[in-house]
Amino acid sequence: MMAVQGSINSLLGKKIGIWQTNFIVHLVAAIILVVILILNHNSISLSYFHDIPWFYFAGGVLAIIITYGVIVSIPELGVAVATTAIVTTQVLAAAVIDHFGLFGLDKIPFNWVKFTGIILLSLGVRLLLD
Repeated sequence: MMAVQGSINSLLGKKIGIWQTNFIVHLVAAIILVVILILNHNSISLSYFHDIPWFYFAGGVLAIIITYGVIVSIPELGVAVATTAIVTTQVLAAAVIDHFGLFGLDKIPFNWVKFTGIILLSLGVRLLLD
């Protein structure tokens, strides 16, 4: 879905602009989520916000940055290269988060097998560039 979404977002970005596209993408997502919450009889309560660490809410900011990166990278690199590069950097970031147990997650040690996998993913990105 990421490759499809990125392609569509990049095309829309060329038509209306990067930030406008980013806004539309998140607005449509927010509207759909509101409908889902209503249909599932869920409510949004602000009462629990004081018990949640501030960085738990960084997902919204990160979503804007990620969407921007996809919109910009796909026209420059192509869908295959951009998607592979994005997945590769996500795996590298995930390995760091696992290894150090960041954000309170369980620690999962980084080892040579994982290192080899990341190297192979990186080589795949390089091969796609040619």
